[in-house]
Amino acid sequence: MGKSLLVSPSPHLHANVSTTSLMRDVIIALVPASIVSVLFYGWAALLVFALSIVSCVLVEWVITKYLMKKPSTVGDLSAVVTGLLLAMNLPATTPWWIILIGAIVAIGVAKMSFGGLGQNIFNPAITARVFLLISFPSYMTNWTATQGFISRPDAVSGATPLGVIKEAIGSGSTIPEYLAANNLTSVTFLQDMGASLGELSSIALLLGFVYLLVRKVVKAWIPVSIFATVILISGIFSLINPDIYTGPVFNIFTGGMVLGACFMATDYVTSPMSTLGGIIYGVGIGVIVMMIRYFGSYPEGMSFAILIMNCVVPLLNIWFHQKKYGRK
Repeated sequence: MGKSLLVSPSPHLHANVSTTSLMRDVIIALVPASIVSVLFYGWAALLVFALSIVSCVLVEWVITKYLMKKPSTVGDLSAVVTGLLLAMNLPATTPWWIILIGAIVAIGVAKMSFGGLGQNIFNPAITARVFLLISFPSYMTNWTATQGFISRPDAVSGATPLGVIKEAIGSGSTIPEYLAANNLTSVTFLQDMGASLGELSSIALLLGFVYLLVRKVVKAWIPVSIFATVILISGIFSLINPDIYTGPVFNIFTGGMVLGACFMATDYVTSPMSTLGGIIYGVGIGVIVMMIRYFGSYPEGMSFAILIMNCVVPLLNIWFHQKKYGRK
């Protein structure tokens, strides 16, 4: 009778994981792709990264301190991750004031207006990118080649591979005709076109994603379902008419496909909690991306697809539950 019984609310099992450690792993995973961007775009890329990260951290600090009157949350590194992902969605030529506006939208509108990390409905970096793309399309599609530490003498400024193909098809040309007229192969075509900072190296992004899988930071079902859907749809369409529909390899390794699937769609807060919900979420993103790429006015559709499916996540969480601990 001398022993006391300690009663406390759940959870009773704790993992040695924190928000800070998770965000630190995401930052590490994005380092290879960031290095590639700086090597090819030089100081311009480094400036965009620095301004984006500093702006996001500063905006969150100001809001928590002076508007919400709460302790600062910048120490959890989530604002750093948002700034890093925002920078990867921008061209190397983005002016400083557009980066600042993007940070205000990402942190102030998409994140802190909902109450902060864990309560936002939409992915902050994606929200900012879409806002900037609609508001400042000329700046967000300025793919002027900048001088990097690794020179690309054959680089073409003016458009991304997706944009070039969309324009060529719109003008009545076929994909083989365009490549032949410009003396391009499928390999040189992908190498010599413009891109945002996070679209330069799919291999570097995939290496980072493998690191996150090894660290058990993310699960593979969302990216795999996105890639499988894109491969299936593009494979069918390209078999039907390869003259106007790009194939699976092109659609996987161009635009923001790898960055969006591996680092944006897998965001803990804005993605489904269940495995089945995550698969449906990924399939939805893949379908919307390909419909926009093939039939929409924008050459790229990853950002719009993720935002649209973010709206469906609350329903997916209601419809599909993980088994509760201890239940059959």
